[in-house]
Amino acid sequence: MKAHAHTRRSAIKKIAGAAAIVSTTGFSSEYDRQKAFTLKGNINHSVARWCFRDFSVADLAKNAKEMGITSVEILAPSDFGPLLELGMTCEMSTGPGSISENINNPKLHDELVAGYLTRIDEVADAGFKKLIMFSGNRAGMDDYVGMRNCATAIKRIVGHAEKRGVLLCMELLNSKVNHRDYMCDHTEWGVALVDMVGSDHFKLLYDIYHMQIMEGDIIRNIQDYHDYFGHYHTAGNPGRNELDDTQEIYYPAIMRAIVETGYEGYVAHEFVPTRDPMTSLRQAVEVCDV
Repeated sequence: MKAHAHTRRSAIKKIAGAAAIVSTTGFSSEYDRQKAFTLKGNINHSVARWCFRDFSVADLAKNAKEMGITSVEILAPSDFGPLLELGMTCEMSTGPGSISENINNPKLHDELVAGYLTRIDEVADAGFKKLIMFSGNRAGMDDYVGMRNCATAIKRIVGHAEKRGVLLCMELLNSKVNHRDYMCDHTEWGVALVDMVGSDHFKLLYDIYHMQIMEGDIIRNIQDYHDYFGHYHTAGNPGRNELDDTQEIYYPAIMRAIVETGYEGYVAHEFVPTRDPMTSLRQAVEVCDV
């Protein structure tokens, strides 16, 4: 019994020592064992900051860079510093307003236009390229009226985006589960808005999780409308969690479809981890690295 107890205590000490070494990097032991994984280079990987709030921007960026991710996104300019220090990018920056109250509301146009013009300069001055936009909620507004309202405001903004080399991307979100009443909730509505604006510097952020909930047919829509998409987001459905075998979206096939369109931009992982965050993030990278 004594020998057994001594062996067990020795094993515990070894495990504790290994955990201490791993904790200095911010990685779990499972992630650490996978560090030799080499990216194929067909997908540029980004990660959405808000899903990993337990990490500072600097720590998230350092951990992400270790696994081949070169962008941390959904950041304001005040958070750009750590990325610039690491030679990384913020592939999608935040804009003014909120998801529910934005440019489909004419009463907010002057304020939002001024905010977007300022943010375009901040993004461009940092050397970054994309800025997120939201339609706002319907709040009883007709969809076509809302589309015209959005186009009116975006046309006041997009010329400056063209001059500064910034791509404006309106995100497609589901209005069934997460964002009740959100207007830009179907691909065809977003595509019609892009046509109405008529600029190569305004496109859609195609969120695969959200569009799986609203309409499915993900690969066909990517094939048919990829020219309208300026960015992609991932997450598992149901639950908006890990990209694993507990969810219904098969990401390898979707990523192959994106690559086949000739897309050379970024795919951002925007899921909420339920396990060790860096292990889950690394898993998402591996699943999508086709």
